[in-house]
This record gives sequence, structure tokens and C-alpha cells, in this order.
Amino acid sequence: MRCASRSRFLLLLDGGIATVSIAVCLLALLASDAGPDTPGATAVAVGLAVAQASCLLWIRRHPGYALTVAALAGVGLEALCPQLGWLGLVAVPMAYVARLRPPRYSLVALGLLLAPTPWKLVTGGWRDLLLAVTALALSWTLGELQRGQAQRRCAWERQVLAAERERISRELHDVVAHHVAVIAVQAAAAEDVFDEHPAQARAALAAIDTAARSALTELRSMLHALAADDGSGPDGPQPGLAQLDALADAVRAVGLPVTLRRDGEGDALPGGVQLSAYRIVQESLTNALRHGHATRADVDVHYRDGVLRLEVVNDGPSPARRPGTPTGRGIVGMRERARLLGGTLDAGPLPAGGFRVHARLPVGAGR
Repeated sequence: MRCASRSRFLLLLDGGIATVSIAVCLLALLASDAGPDTPGATAVAVGLAVAQASCLLWIRRHPGYALTVAALAGVGLEALCPQLGWLGLVAVPMAYVARLRPPRYSLVALGLLLAPTPWKLVTGGWRDLLLAVTALALSWTLGELQRGQAQRRCAWERQVLAAERERISRELHDVVAHHVAVIAVQAAAAEDVFDEHPAQARAALAAIDTAARSALTELRSMLHALAADDGSGPDGPQPGLAQLDALADAVRAVGLPVTLRRDGEGDALPGGVQLSAYRIVQESLTNALRHGHATRADVDVHYRDGVLRLEVVNDGPSPARRPGTPTGRGIVGMRERARLLGGTLDAGPLPAGGFRVHARLPVGAGR
């Protein structure tokens, strides 16, 4: 199971750390008194330990084959040095399989590993049997708990993205509706003055052309949202870059000094791009007030060469999160807004302190 919230780098790092840990643990045990008596048997045991540990490097791609190799290597380890535990440390690959596959798959693997455990009664006793069963059962339980947590995190992110797409669709619907209304009004005006005042008719037709082009741009953006309009959106005009000053004033009024800097002529950009830019800045400042405990914030709006860049930096501490918890709803929504316009958004703490949100919105992609 894969989730967008987990990068390939983190998955590789996770497997690499686990592989090194198992290899070091096995080699340390093999070097102790529990290891084989002869150098040849020790060399074979070390090779089996390395083979068992290396399975974690590719267990995410082929968990069934990797667990099979780990179990076969564990059979050799069990024969050479049964003091290591049941089939070496096969419990760790078992935990990965439970984490990557549903119970109908992982429970079969667990049963196959548990079936020969009574052999421990021959080589050790009841104590060794209980330890083998407990280790495998705990590893499966740990992997299943992590799988459930990852599923809940992915489901939460899908829910947030769906809600944000629906909100974007409603907002873009209002923007497009405005352009269509302009077209209708100008068309009626052109028809009324077409014979008596050709110049006014031509001006109305030019306004229709501009409004139609803008409406097509917004429609292309809206089609990317892939969410239906439920009619519950706001009826008033949607904000844009021109309203950023009012937004900054409102934030200053509640105690957070905001510096707003502009570079480039962005007021003529398509309404959908301006709306998304406004929402990104609004959410960034809201997060600074609500979570960051910031004392100041800087907002930079830069438009050049068909690309609108937004940067919001505050000096507050990064919100504390436990490892494995999902990214905040606001950041997920902002990232989705940028993605639907063909852009990108990065958000995270700064090395010297503070928090930074940087968005890149290519205006030309929506045309």
C-alpha cells in the first residue's frame, strides 16, 4: 500500500535502517558463544544472516518472495545456531509483510512461520517455543497496527483533497458565471447600438472577446478540479490579489504585523489564479496566527514571465507534530490548489527558525 504522504526516500531510509539493525544484531550474536563452533559454519551463518537482513531492501516491491528468502535463510540459521531465535530474526520481515499487505495475506504467512515452531520443543523446550510464538505474533501485530494507521492517514488525506476540490469548483463556478454574465450583457448592448453607433458595438464585441477568453481559462482550471458543484458556495464576488491589502490589514488588526510586497502586474491575471493565490496567502497567515505563535509575517507576491510566485514567511516556531501524523489540513488544501493549476507548493520550517510557504503558479498553463 502506497500513500502520497510517504516519499520514496523515507521508505528507502526506513528499510535501510532496519536492514543495518538486523545485520548488526545477527552478526553480534553469531560472534558470541551462541554461534557455530567451526569457522566454516560461522561463515555460512554470517552469509545467511546477511541474506536475511538484505531482504528488507526489496521487501516493499516483492514482500512474498522476500519473506520466503528470509524464512529459508532462517532455516539454516536455526540449524546452525538455534539460540538466535526461531528462524533467526524472521520476525522483522514478518512485521514488514503485515505492514504492507492486508490480513488475508499476512495471516497466511504468519501461519506458515508458526506451523513448525513445535520443533523448538525438541531443540530447546517450552520456553523457547513460547518465545518463538510470541515474537512472531508481536511482529505481526506491530505491522498490522502500522498498516491501519497508514490507511487512516491516506483516507484522511483523500477526504481533505476531495473537500478542497469541491470548494475550488464552487469558487471557479462563480468566477466563470461572472464572465458569462458579462458576455450576455455586452452582447445585448452590441445588438442595441449595432446600426446607430458602430463604435460602441465594436467596443462591446471587444469586451465579449476578452470575457470569453477569460471564461475559457477558468473552465480549463475547473475541469481539473474533478468535483461537482453542490450549489452551497458563496454568492458574492470571489477575492483576488487586489484584496490582499485588506487581508493584511485584517491580520494586523488581530495583532500580527504583516509586510506585503508586490512585484509585477498581477491584477490582470485570470480570476481562478488570483483566487487560489489569495486563498494560499489567507491560509498561510491563518496558520501563523493559529499554530505558529508568530510575532510578524512577510508576504511576497511576484509575477514575471507567466509565473506567479507567492512566499509567506513568519517567525513563529514550527507546529509540533508526532512522527507519522498527517500534514495539516490547511497545507494539504494549499498544495492541492497549486497542483490543480499546474503549480507547486512547498511548506516547512526554516533552518534558522520560522515557517515558510512558497507557491509557484504558472499562469500560462491555464490558458
